[in-house]
Amino acid sequence: MKIALIGYGKMGKTIEEIAIQKGHEIVLKIDLNNNQDFTAANLQKADVAIEFTGPHSAFENVMKCIEFGVPVVSGSTGWLDNWNEVTTACKAKNGCVVYSSNYSIGVNLFFELNKTLAQLMEPYADYDVSMTEIHHTEKKDAPSGTAISLAEQVLAAIGRKNKWVNAASANADDLIINSERIDPAPGTHIVKYSSPIDDIEIIHTAHTRKGFASGAVLAAEFANKKSGIFTMKDVLGL
Repeated sequence: MKIALIGYGKMGKTIEEIAIQKGHEIVLKIDLNNNQDFTAANLQKADVAIEFTGPHSAFENVMKCIEFGVPVVSGSTGWLDNWNEVTTACKAKNGCVVYSSNYSIGVNLFFELNKTLAQLMEPYADYDVSMTEIHHTEKKDAPSGTAISLAEQVLAAIGRKNKWVNAASANADDLIINSERIDPAPGTHIVKYSSPIDDIEIIHTAHTRKGFASGAVLAAEFANKKSGIFTMKDVLGL
């Protein structure tokens, strides 16, 4: 399979390493220094594009992939205010978009665990729920996309929480997400239920970027020659 890498930072380089190990070929690498090479002719040499950039460029990058007719796997976070435009364009062009806030297989299993735990905890109002996410200092968005996904799952199940906030709050109906930026820290997410009697916590800690990169390559293999809008639940058959 021929892959275009849109974003060639630390994550892009790790994806390249894993893709090559799996027998794939990298035919295009786009970063801040050669954005002029992000053309239809160059992108269409690839079977699939993998997009890991930042919140200010991701939407435009994904839309270009749809316009140029190349399936795209996006792991950028902080841009989902434009998601409806992406889904509309994807359907109109019969394109393919795979999106996840986190491509780690372990994190996607953690998502399923988080949903189940939230459903179990909903009847027990003595337990207050909060979250903490810890990442490296280069991470541009806070809270992380993964933390937002986890928070939305909790909000869907816990009726006494109305919204998440990324700051201290005295409102009992706020779900507090604490964001910490520490080096080196590929990513830790903690969901904690606290009562006067005891605490219940679930924790996912990434040790390296390879878990994210392996999942992104797996998603690219899934997306090749497909049309539609998918998530890692589809890729993993969850």
